[in-house]
This record gives sequence, C-alpha cells and structure tokens, in this order.
Amino acid sequence: MTQTHVGWRSHALLLLLAAVFADNFVGRQILAVMIEPIKREFGVSDTAMGLISGLAFAGVYALLALPAGRLADRMSRTRLLAIACLLWAVATMLCGLAVSFWMLALARMAVAVSESPTTSASMSMIADLYPPHRRSFAISCFTAAPTFSAVIGLSLGAWVVEHYGWRMAFIVIGMPALLFSLALAVLAKDPPRGRWDLASTHAAHPLQSMASEARKLWALPAYRCLIMAGGLTTLSSYAIGMWNTSFLVRSHGLSLQHAGLLAGFICGGVAGIGALFSGWLSDHLTPRNPHWQVGIPIIGHVAATCALAAYLLWPSTVWLSLGEVPVPSAMLWCALYSFFAVWWVAPSYNLVTQLVPANRRGTAMALQTIISTLLGVGTGPLLAGLLSDALVPRFGVESLRYALLLVSLPVLGSIALLIRTSSHAAPTGYLPVERAA
Repeated sequence: MTQTHVGWRSHALLLLLAAVFADNFVGRQILAVMIEPIKREFGVSDTAMGLISGLAFAGVYALLALPAGRLADRMSRTRLLAIACLLWAVATMLCGLAVSFWMLALARMAVAVSESPTTSASMSMIADLYPPHRRSFAISCFTAAPTFSAVIGLSLGAWVVEHYGWRMAFIVIGMPALLFSLALAVLAKDPPRGRWDLASTHAAHPLQSMASEARKLWALPAYRCLIMAGGLTTLSSYAIGMWNTSFLVRSHGLSLQHAGLLAGFICGGVAGIGALFSGWLSDHLTPRNPHWQVGIPIIGHVAATCALAAYLLWPSTVWLSLGEVPVPSAMLWCALYSFFAVWWVAPSYNLVTQLVPANRRGTAMALQTIISTLLGVGTGPLLAGLLSDALVPRFGVESLRYALLLVSLPVLGSIALLIRTSSHAAPTGYLPVERAA
C-alpha cells in the first residue's frame, strides 16, 4: 500500500464534492414543496407529479449513468464534474422557464443528463482521497450533505415557493452550480487513482467494453446483493422524502410553508446527524469485525421501519408550537425514522469501493446509481402517487398516509439482501474478498 498523507487539500476537495452533491439534491428535494402549486397550475394528478418528480428524471439518469461512470474511469474526474455542474445549472434554470407540464418534464430530463456523472465520479475520488479505515466517515460527510440540504430545499425552498413562486426557486437553485463549476475547473486537482489499494488485492486490469465490465461486476455475488439492497431502500426513502411535505399538509392540516419547515429542519437535520454518526460508527467498529459494515445498515433498517410505521399511523395531534408553527406529535417518530434511515449509506458505499479495483470504481458506482435511481427516484415517488390515487375511493384525503405505508415494505427485502451480502463477502483483515460466483 502506498503511504500518502491525508491533508487539507483532501478535506477541501471533499467539501467541494459535498457542496455539488447537496446542490444537486436541493434540485430534487425542492420538488416536494412544489407538488401542490405545480398541480394547481397545470391541473395534473398525483400520478403525473410522481412521474415528473421521479420517472422523467430517473429514466434518463439511469440510461446515462453507466457511460458517465465509464467516463469517470477514463478521464479527469474534476474536469468531468466541472462540465456537468455547468450543464446542470443551465438545465435547472430552464425548469423555471417551463410554460407547460411536458416542457417541465423535458427540462427535468435535461437535469438528469447533466447530473449523471456526479455520484460515480465523486465516490471514485473519495476512495482515492481517504484510506479504507477513514473512508466511511468521509463518505458519510459526502452523503450527509444532501440530507442537511433538505433544510434549504424544504424550509427555505418552501418560503421561496410561497412568496416568489416555484419558477423563481428553480432559478435560485441553479446559480450556485456556476461557482462550483468554476472551482472544479480552476482549483481542484484529480487525486492519483488507487493510492490506498493493496496491489495484491486490487491489481488494475485493462478496461474492456462497457457491457463486459458491467457483466463482470454484476457477477460478483456480494456486490450484486449490496446494490440491490440499496435500490430497494431508496425506493421507499425517495417516496417518503418526496411526498412527506404533502402528507403533513393533507393528514396533519399544516400549511405548505410550515410543512416544508418541519420536513426540512427536523427530517433533514436529523438525517444528516444520523449519516455522520453511522459513518463514524462504521470506521470504529469495522476494523474490529468487518461484518459491522453490513450489520450497521441492518440495524438501521429495522429501527427506521418501526419508527416510520408509527409516524404514518400516528393520530393528528399537536405536540407543541414553535412560534406560529404547530409541531405534530408524529414528528417525534419522523425524526427517529430520519436518524436511522440513512445508516446504510456510508458503510455500503465503502464496501462497494473495497469490492472492486480502483480503475473500475466509477463503473461500479454507476451501476449502483442506476439501480437506486430506477427503483428509488423513478419508481418510488411514482408508485406512491399511483397508490395514493388508487386508495382515494376508500380513504379519501388520507389515501397518501396508507400509500406511503405500503411503499415502505420493500425495505424488508433490503434486509434479506444485506444478510446475503454478509454470507458472500468473507472478510480477510479489513478488505472483503469475494467468493467465486
């Protein structure tokens, strides 16, 4: 292993990558506080809003994620992200200029095109910035950025939507990406690939065709089970995240602005803390017993599922008032759900980086992103919208409550897949070693 120093340059680049990721997710999350006004303006259904907040974005994103991951394995990752940030800023601002529902859907597809390299290129760089025993916390800092950004996307975003309209909100969100693009192009330096790898474990092999590389990665049992577990988890979490504000409006009688504030500050803030804590916990426990890299996500899923069921079924009662903002009693359960729901992210992503060679991490993260995007961003919000519309005749205004309860069930499949992952990855020291498929 090449011994190199982790210094302030690594931390600064991690901070920049996290800022880019956070801005991307604000662009996704703010749709949660736009659902009701966009529905009114364009006269569309919950299913249509599930389409535009999910499948219109996810289909394009998933189609381009693998080529984007291959680019991250072949070219300068900082340069690739600089170009992507510039295109993302333009596409996001175009969303605010849409004059019809279908124009907005097309603009969301353009956002997906520009966002497709972000996760694969960033995770590939983080694996080269930090050694494995410090990587989970670094990944949690990166992945916690979107959860903290929910405070902006849902609370401040709700205020902008309420006072200036949803169009202006899109334009405001796109502007920081212009600065991030400039910083990546001028100031950031791409780290050497594989600087922390054991040569005997992850010897680099020449890259083959994209389809061949994807097949080889998919043939690894632990990797396959791990990314499918992440996909089922994101199916539920994206549905909850996208529809939670509307749930608070419909089932707890909150205004859009108050619902956005609570969803942003409580859910986003607590989820960010949970993500950082799980990364820290993984870095401390995994060197002692590598199976904690799977055990921590399983514990998080069990706790989060129980808390979510209590949150969705809790009666509409007010716990306290913060100024003019009524806080439903159910938000205590929502906070608990948010804390545990993100425990899977950092340990799972760290495990992915250890299962594959350095020159294949972009492709490996791209495949993981494709599964999570199709099942999470694409299917989750749309399925929740379909179920909500289907349950209206039986439950009326409360249909969304039971739709979200049903869409949370796939997490049980994720737990089963994580148990399979643990059986396939036989740890030797810290790095897991694949058994034959």
